[in-house]
Amino acid sequence: MNKLRVLFLCIHNSARSQMAEAYLKHFGGNQFEVESAGLEPGVLNPLAIAVMADEGIDISKNQTKDVFTLHEQGKSFNYVVTVCDAKNSERCPVFPGMHSKLAWDFEDPSDLGGTQEEKLAKTSVIRDIIKSSVIAFVDKYGITADEHND
Repeated sequence: MNKLRVLFLCIHNSARSQMAEAYLKHFGGNQFEVESAGLEPGVLNPLAIAVMADEGIDISKNQTKDVFTLHEQGKSFNYVVTVCDAKNSERCPVFPGMHSKLAWDFEDPSDLGGTQEEKLAKTSVIRDIIKSSVIAFVDKYGITADEHND
């Protein structure tokens, strides 16, 4: 069976797309090849690193990637999933061989206000919504909930 190739995109590839990539690797097992990238790659968001560590998933050594570099390399994806707002989602390139583009609209942890504790709590909520979305994506392709390694 060929693996489904999935790309998660957001603005900076610093939080939402990194979390989605990590969860698909975690829950999707060997059925998926997954990458993440950004329109304007930045640095990993410490809030995302912290909330994923709470889940036992280490993203601290991940590098941010530029979506246009992947496009120039001629990479193809069955699914391109944008995890930013609709306006920025439309800026994402169309990839050769792309089967489907999905838009998952998640709040950006870098835009959160409040104390550090409040930001962590809000980022945990965003993480949990991303996790649920990824699990639903995996379930759509035949992996049962029993096979999720929670």
